[in-house]
Amino acid sequence: MKFVDEARIKVQAGSGGRGSTSFRREKFVPLGGPDGGDGGRGGSVFLRAIPGINTLADYRIERTWRAQHGEPGGASDCTGRGGDDLYVPVPVGTTVRDAETGEQLGDLTREGDELAVARGGKGGWGNQRFKSSTNRAPRQFGPGLPGEKRSLELELKVIADVGLLGLPNAGKSTLIRAVSAARPRVADYPFTTLYPNLGVVDVGQHRSFVMADIPGLIEGAAEGAGLGIRFLKHLQRTRVLLHLVDMAPVDPDADPVKDARAIVAELKKFSKELAAKPRWLVINKSDLLPEAEAQKRARAIVRSLRFRGPHFLISGATGRGTRELCEKIMEFLEQQAREAHGPASPAEETVDERPASA
Repeated sequence: MKFVDEARIKVQAGSGGRGSTSFRREKFVPLGGPDGGDGGRGGSVFLRAIPGINTLADYRIERTWRAQHGEPGGASDCTGRGGDDLYVPVPVGTTVRDAETGEQLGDLTREGDELAVARGGKGGWGNQRFKSSTNRAPRQFGPGLPGEKRSLELELKVIADVGLLGLPNAGKSTLIRAVSAARPRVADYPFTTLYPNLGVVDVGQHRSFVMADIPGLIEGAAEGAGLGIRFLKHLQRTRVLLHLVDMAPVDPDADPVKDARAIVAELKKFSKELAAKPRWLVINKSDLLPEAEAQKRARAIVRSLRFRGPHFLISGATGRGTRELCEKIMEFLEQQAREAHGPASPAEETVDERPASA
């Protein structure tokens, strides 16, 4: 699934209706006076977060959204009908900015969230509003105010429980294929994944979580190198990061420990909050080595990194160790949910920190 995560649209609120210029014409009422009604207000434009939309692809096709104009006022002091408000559906997790000023207007993180992005114009006054002791037959009227116009930048950050982090070709796409129904492209060369992929991991009845396969990072990503910050930002809303390390890289000069440290450095450069998120070490591709050697190399990597959090040895290609990994993730997420309603405790205490057997 290609994940289109940015779009630019224009919104136009409705203009207010024109006020009416009218005078009463009734038999036996020679001095009827003005009775022109006000124009109706223009419709406003709102963004509404709804489920079932996973990308911003549609907004690259339909770029302009217009609300309805207000109708003119009428005789007998009748106010014109107001224009209908326009509700533009967007995915949950959409951040909205003013394209001209860069100001963030809102963040639609929950289903049903609404954000007013363009206010409709006020209806013009009818001539009855202008009558006075010195102006008994006013012919003035208000034309109605124009509705707001805005150019908006929409940005969709992946809302997932688990984010996969690692260098290109670390096995992230292979892992998400192994544990979910997502089918990202897999090959043996870097930068296979060009778009984030989401997969729902089913751990049991009513027990599941969403995993995001984020395109691989390289050194300098925080400054925009490679795919850069375009995809680092997608990790900001995940609840736990799985840092995948290729224990048997194709390049004989590659160093898994050095590569892992480079990724951590990019996280810290990009965001301190992101670097502080729970991060688990997942040592992948154990199927490429004999079991005893894979266990020994995994322990050496953990020791060299001085990693104190949960760590696992898996093979995304064969599925070995992935079931235990998913069970531990589910337990961690459930523990977080319980702690949200009670005293907090260190999340790591609920997880076995010993390397899982392949």
